[in-house]
Amino acid sequence: MIDKDGLTHHISAQFNAELEEVRSHLLAMGGLVEKQVNDAVSALIEADSGLAQQVRDIDDQINQMERNIDEECLRILARRQPAASDLRLIISISKSVIDLERIGDESTKIARRAIQLCEEGEAPRGYVEVRHIGDQVRNMVRDSLDAFARFDAELALSVAQHDKIIDREYKTALRELATYMMEDPRSITRVLSIIWVLRSLERIGDHARNISELVIYLVRGTDVRHLGLKRMRQEVEGTLSETANVPGEVDDK
Repeated sequence: MIDKDGLTHHISAQFNAELEEVRSHLLAMGGLVEKQVNDAVSALIEADSGLAQQVRDIDDQINQMERNIDEECLRILARRQPAASDLRLIISISKSVIDLERIGDESTKIARRAIQLCEEGEAPRGYVEVRHIGDQVRNMVRDSLDAFARFDAELALSVAQHDKIIDREYKTALRELATYMMEDPRSITRVLSIIWVLRSLERIGDHARNISELVIYLVRGTDVRHLGLKRMRQEVEGTLSETANVPGEVDDK
């Protein structure tokens, strides 16, 4: 296991500083990406094309931050040859920046749809679903970053668990919007734009879950991808075993 203090006990003060700096850069990138998600959803719901354009403009900055952090991780790997928890930290950071960059990409897609819908002028059906799922996804992104900042495996687990709720609500929203398009074919183009927005939000939730799984790997030292939620919870709680699932409980991925 690892906690925040576990990363600060090196003989080399410079090594400590390098690890803390790259971690702080990841969290700074995460803060910008979190704002991008918030602004993209707000721009759509509030029909604010100016805010949507700001989201699009930030994308280059996020891409540059990803490249910079990648270079920092490579330098640490080459110069320090980290092991154990330090190696897990660098691996987790290098993979998390990929998910953060992709969250930024999905936010940019939402912003483009927001501008398009603003130009069309009429608010289509589906904004209620966007607001509801958007709020939950924004919380997932925030919590995944908080879990990384605090090395909090339990909070990371809650993000992974919440991803299943997002998936169910996304599918429900798609069915409702498909029914609405059949009842009113004139709405098809506008509602399809909302469906693509919901798809981007669902993907953002997936990326937040990926980051949360990396937090669990960092803290517990176990790769929990593809384990399923029940076994992931056992790993976080330190009770992982080869026993069968508890009756009535599904090992849901």
